[in-house]
Amino acid sequence: MKNSIKLIILLIFSLTTIGCKKEDKSPSYHKGDLTILTDESFKSVTEALAEGYMINYPETHIKIVTKKEDLGFLDLLNDKARIAVMSRDLNAEELKAYKEQVGLKFLPARFAADAVVFVVPKTSSKTSISMEEIQNGLMSENKEFIFDGVNSSNLNFVAQKFKKQPKDLKFSIIPGSENIIEQLNKYPDKIGVIGLNTFSRPYDKTAEKLREMVKILPVESKGKLYTPDSGGLREMKYPFTRVLYFLTNEGNFNIANGFIRYSCTQLGQMIVQKEGLQPYNIYKREVQMR
Repeated sequence: MKNSIKLIILLIFSLTTIGCKKEDKSPSYHKGDLTILTDESFKSVTEALAEGYMINYPETHIKIVTKKEDLGFLDLLNDKARIAVMSRDLNAEELKAYKEQVGLKFLPARFAADAVVFVVPKTSSKTSISMEEIQNGLMSENKEFIFDGVNSSNLNFVAQKFKKQPKDLKFSIIPGSENIIEQLNKYPDKIGVIGLNTFSRPYDKTAEKLREMVKILPVESKGKLYTPDSGGLREMKYPFTRVLYFLTNEGNFNIANGFIRYSCTQLGQMIVQKEGLQPYNIYKREVQMR
C-alpha cells in the first residue's frame, strides 16, 4: 500500500515537472530577453520604447545594440537577432532574401516618421539648401557633405532618394551623428547630414546642447521651402521624411512581436511623440464644437 502511494506521488510530481518545463518553453510576450538592432540615428526612440515596454512588463529584459542599418538587416537574416529597426525600402534582392531565409511574408511594422536633416553651424550664413544643391554636391569631388559612416541609415536613405548607390556618391565621414555636430565648426564649408532623432527630444539636456550648436537648413523643392517640423513630417512634405519600421524573423507571438505591437499602440505612439518624432499610427485630431 505504501509503495502504491509512493508511486502515485512520484507520478504526480513527474507530470507537474514536465508541465512546468513545457510552460517555461512556451512563447511569451511578457517575459524573456530581447536584443534590438538599431542604427545610431534612431537609437533614442528605440531606447525610449524599450524602456516603456520593460516598465509595463518587468520580466522582460531588452538590450539595444547599435549597428549600421545594412549590417543589422544581415544579422536579422542570419538569425543573430530577432528584430531590427529599418528606415529605407528594401530592394527586390533583399526582399527575396528575407522571404527565403526568414520564411515569412514581408510585413514592416511602421511606427514613426523621422527625417534626414542637413545642418550647419549657427554662425553660418547659409539659410537653406535646394534639392539641386544636394544632388550636385553629392557628385562633387569637394565632398561637402559629412555623413556618419558607410552603411549608415542616413547615407542609404539619401542615396535611395536620388536613385543612386552609396558607392556612387562623394562625401566625407565623421563617425557618429553627435560627433558631426560637435566638430562641424572645424569645417565651415561642410554640411552635416544626420538623423532628426539625434537631437529631437524636446526636454533632453544633451539634445538641447546639440541643437544650440547647429541650425537645420530648410530644403527647397520646386520653389517651396520645407522644414522637418511636425507638419512637414506628418504630411510627408519635407523631402527627406522617412518612416521607421520594425522587421522581425519571429514567426510566433513572442517578445519581439509583443514589443512591436506595444510600439504601434497608442501608448507606444505617445512615446514616439515625446521623442519629438511624428507618430505613424495616431495623429492629432481637431474637433470643432457647435
